[in-house]
Amino acid sequence: MMIQWFPGHMAKAKRQIIEKVKLVDLVMELLDARIPLSSRNPMIDEMVKGKPRLILLNKSDLADSIITNEWVEFFKKQGIRALPISSTTGKGIKSMITASEELVAEKKEALMRKGINKRAIRAMILGIPNVGKSSLINRLAGRIVARIGDKPGVTKGQQWIKVGTSLELLDTPGILWPRFEDQEVGLRLAVTGAIKDEILHFDEIALFVIKYFAKYYPDRLKERYQLGELHDDPVEMIKQIGKLRGFLISGGEIDFDRTAEMIVRELRTGKLGPYSLERPTIEPKPNTNTI
Repeated sequence: MMIQWFPGHMAKAKRQIIEKVKLVDLVMELLDARIPLSSRNPMIDEMVKGKPRLILLNKSDLADSIITNEWVEFFKKQGIRALPISSTTGKGIKSMITASEELVAEKKEALMRKGINKRAIRAMILGIPNVGKSSLINRLAGRIVARIGDKPGVTKGQQWIKVGTSLELLDTPGILWPRFEDQEVGLRLAVTGAIKDEILHFDEIALFVIKYFAKYYPDRLKERYQLGELHDDPVEMIKQIGKLRGFLISGGEIDFDRTAEMIVRELRTGKLGPYSLERPTIEPKPNTNTI
């Protein structure tokens, strides 16, 4: 499966980010805690180089907490501060604001020496579609100032948003990169809903999910779908789940498509519990982008 998705508004957003990054003190890079590397747009490194950066591992309430802590250490070894947060529950929000202040303390001191001591921290929030930027901004602002959607591509423009008197945020549209060199990156993004379902096949996503869970979370599959020993072949496992759920079509055949979609939707709605699809100790090289 070749996944390519780079709508025109994303190309425009990239140009706008490059133009506006010089106006901010700090870049907040919002990642999905379940797929930290796959949800990192490699173009962002080039667009915001030289700016202090805080990585926010959002949706940490949906991720495997043990693996998330490993990711925090992974980024720490690279000299990057990372914090687990949840824009829906509020977890880690206070720590995020404190960390932001610490990262720009040197610049604030320089401004104070120039007699400028009341200016708010200006931060740019970047992230791929559907990673939770709008939810985070609304929570920080204490009101609905950014549109929220369960599909990628809701935010189409940039806007400045005041958070109290100490922080100003520049919201930006989510940007995916033009082509995924590693197709598993595309599959991970598809599992978590970062890519529109309309351009994907649920059977391929479900096969990926079943194979991964059979390796790392086998007990979850057994418990949720009342399975005994797990089949070595993920195709046969999906058929078994479909049979147990009664997803049959004419002739007694298993409705594979319906079963696959059900598995993906149950995963997304938390019925298989918190999970992480990437682990620091087994990750491939960072993503590269091509035009």
